[in-house]
Amino acid sequence: MIRTQENENRIVVGITHGDMNGIGYEIIIKAFLDPRLLELFTPVVYGSSKVASYHRKALNINDFSFNLVKKANQANPKRPNIINVHDKDIKIDLGESTAEAGELSLLALEAAVEDLEQKQIDVLVTAPINKKNIQSEHFHFQGHTEYLADKFGASDYLMLMVSELTRIGIITGHIPLSEVPVTITEDLILHKLGIMNESLKKDFAIGRPRIAILGLNPHASDDGLIGNEEKEIIIPAIAKANNSGILAFGPYPADGFFGSDNYTKFDGILAMYHDQGLIPFKTLSFGSGVNFTAGLPIVRTSPAHGTAYDIAGKNLASPDSLRAAIYLACDIFNNRMMHDEITANPLTVAKLETEK
Repeated sequence: MIRTQENENRIVVGITHGDMNGIGYEIIIKAFLDPRLLELFTPVVYGSSKVASYHRKALNINDFSFNLVKKANQANPKRPNIINVHDKDIKIDLGESTAEAGELSLLALEAAVEDLEQKQIDVLVTAPINKKNIQSEHFHFQGHTEYLADKFGASDYLMLMVSELTRIGIITGHIPLSEVPVTITEDLILHKLGIMNESLKKDFAIGRPRIAILGLNPHASDDGLIGNEEKEIIIPAIAKANNSGILAFGPYPADGFFGSDNYTKFDGILAMYHDQGLIPFKTLSFGSGVNFTAGLPIVRTSPAHGTAYDIAGKNLASPDSLRAAIYLACDIFNNRMMHDEITANPLTVAKLETEK
């Protein structure tokens, strides 16, 4: 977008189209049917105008069109914009996983990341990909999170699921369940706690975040009756975190923690493994949840759902999660700018410390 006095403060949101045979285009088009979104930011979709037209016709949506641009800095702030990452004819197989869909997913991601590196866009929102068909010699990662961490040189990062109800981080990420117990260490817990604590401060503008830690074993081991990880690893890690100034609490038995209202009493929650955190999160917030990668130098969010092949092209997909991902990306971008301004001013920092 050519910056002018009128739009110089508008956030430019890059959106990758994800798997073209899924619901990516449906949720993108439906989100931008509401023109009020364009008052808040400038969207740039990385994908294919031909594929977008196919989906628009399949959905029988006539009152919508993308503004085709070659570069992000040419984006019209009053229109949803699209950049073609592939200009050849494309075979679309709705609801199917195909090699071509994986190839286009990667092309869109690579183009958006390049623009993000060159500051042509401010934040990145990724529509869902198929983690299998995207695999190639250029992409050998478990998902967006790992790819972006590698691309931006982040050794410590955290998958953070966010909604209006809760924020849940996953300590071990995308690994087999059989590997979880041997992966959990004091150091790993402390690293993830540190990332979450810093993110809650910088990205969510929470002054002194309170973080809950879930146990690994049923009933958080019942004082050592069901496993030793809580006594030997998790509790010592929490103690060290508290000594370093992080407000960490637990370990809590996961079932009772989410079965009661305990999850509402903390600014963030750390789960030991993927399903321990994702099952309650998606039960509570599936329709509007957001996947955010904390610990990266850039801002990246994604809807908390997948490609949804089963409903692709049927006009059943909701744009709510994508819309929430866009809003969150913009909020985090603004919070980071505010945080940088505050920390760059020693007088402001001293005033805040005095007020604590």
